[in-house]
Amino acid sequence: MRIILMGQAAFAEKSLEKIISKGEEVVAVYCPPDPPSGKPDPVKQKAISLGIPVRQHKSFKAPELREEFVALNADLAILAFVSQIVPEHVFGAPRLGSICFHPSLLPKYRGASAINWALIKGETVTGLTLFWVDRGIDTGPILLQKEVAVDPDDTTGSLYFNKIFPLGIEAIGAAVDLIKIGNPPRIIQDESTASYDPPCQDEHAKIDWSKPATEVYNLIRGCDPQPGAHTRYRGKQLRIFDARLQRDATGSLPGQVTRIETDEITIALNGGALTVKRVRGAGAKVSAAEFAKEARIEVGAQLG
Repeated sequence: MRIILMGQAAFAEKSLEKIISKGEEVVAVYCPPDPPSGKPDPVKQKAISLGIPVRQHKSFKAPELREEFVALNADLAILAFVSQIVPEHVFGAPRLGSICFHPSLLPKYRGASAINWALIKGETVTGLTLFWVDRGIDTGPILLQKEVAVDPDDTTGSLYFNKIFPLGIEAIGAAVDLIKIGNPPRIIQDESTASYDPPCQDEHAKIDWSKPATEVYNLIRGCDPQPGAHTRYRGKQLRIFDARLQRDATGSLPGQVTRIETDEITIALNGGALTVKRVRGAGAKVSAAEFAKEARIEVGAQLG
């Protein structure tokens, strides 16, 4: 098949490699414009090394983009980690339409921060979906889905890079096979079970130490590595990473520092305790104990 690949970063790069390994013809790669730093996207570098044309647009909304897509005479477009809005005059141009990767079991967790919200809300199973693109946000008919188990200490980073990323690459290969065979699935999403969440940002990442220990921990791991769940100490913001939940209650007030060790600190929770290894204040991430020393945080200090 003649395929257009749209995407960015390592996921799009590995998707390109998978499509090429299956003997398909990638007629063009679309990725965002180079950043101010000038460092090209990995998928751009890979495409250039393979002699595949690369096109970079700030937006796909211009009407002339349809002519560009039609001229490629593609059978299919694959959206592999696309952050830009792709309008109908673009995604409808390939002969068979376009499919898109999404890191959740649609119709649950539509939106840009699906993995974050699945963890924040305490899911024990999530997964990925490849679906046919339509006018909505993650609303098109489902082509295929794969489940993954969520471990109790998974973060957004570990869940994506260790589980969803590699499984997603294999799923893209499987999707291409289904489409080549003919009559691929187009399962209409059940709107009665659908959910949509906004991008996970600072306004969602503030820690309320009075909440139950599990809720606080789910927020922290759901915001790790981005945007970073945050609290305050002496008026300054502190973001928490690389944490572990201890079920044994400390008897201290939630949010109170109960222990400072060589490279970590322990914070009391409502029904447990939190061991924290990495934090970030105004600068780069450092060990929690190092930050405590610099910020003069002592046992008994109250966060929040």
